[in-house]
Amino acid sequence: MPTVLTGKIEKLDIKETMRYLGFAGVKSAEGMEELLSECENLILPVLAPKAVYEVYPLTRCGGEALDLGFARVNSHSLYINLRASVKVTLFAATVGAGVDRLILKYNKLSPARAVVLQAMGAAAVEQWCDEVNGIIKAKYIHTRPRFSCGYGDLPLALQREIFPALSVTKNIGVTLTEGDLMMPSKSVTAIIGIEEGNIQ
Repeated sequence: MPTVLTGKIEKLDIKETMRYLGFAGVKSAEGMEELLSECENLILPVLAPKAVYEVYPLTRCGGEALDLGFARVNSHSLYINLRASVKVTLFAATVGAGVDRLILKYNKLSPARAVVLQAMGAAAVEQWCDEVNGIIKAKYIHTRPRFSCGYGDLPLALQREIFPALSVTKNIGVTLTEGDLMMPSKSVTAIIGIEEGNIQ
C-alpha cells in the first residue's frame, strides 16, 4: 500500500528561486530583495505539500528494457541511472493548487510578481521533493538520484502508468491532462533506484 506524506514549508530556498529566475550565482539584484520577500510572504501560506510513494521490484528484461513493477519501459537514460539498483521507489509530490491560483491572480495584477511566484513555486516543489527524497534515503540508505519522466529518453507518457499505480489523484489530489502534464502544475513524479545493502 502506498505511503502518503504531508509536510510544511516555513522558509523557501531563495537561491533556488534566483536560479529559476535566471540569476544563478547572483547574490542580489536591484529591487529584487524586497520583491522576493513580498512574494515569499504571499506564497508560504498557500503551500500544501503532499507526497505518495511505493517500493516496487526491478527486473531487467534484456537490452535496456526494464520491468519497474508497475510498468515496463525501454529507456537508455533510466537504465543507466538504475544500473546497480535492485528495487525502485516511485513517488509523486505536489505543493498544491494554491500556488497556481496565486500565479493566475498576479498574472492580471502584477506580471513581475507572477514571474517570481512561478519561480518560487518551482523552487518549493523541488524543496519538498528533496525532503521526500531524504525520507526515502533514510529508510533505504543506498539510493540513486531521482529520475523523472521527460528526462533523457524516459517518456512523459509513463505518467499514465504512474498515476494508477500510486492512486495519485486520490492520495494527493493531482490530476493528469490529456497531454500527460500534471495539475496542479507544481507537481513532480520520480523514480528512485534502491541499491543492494541495508534494504529494509
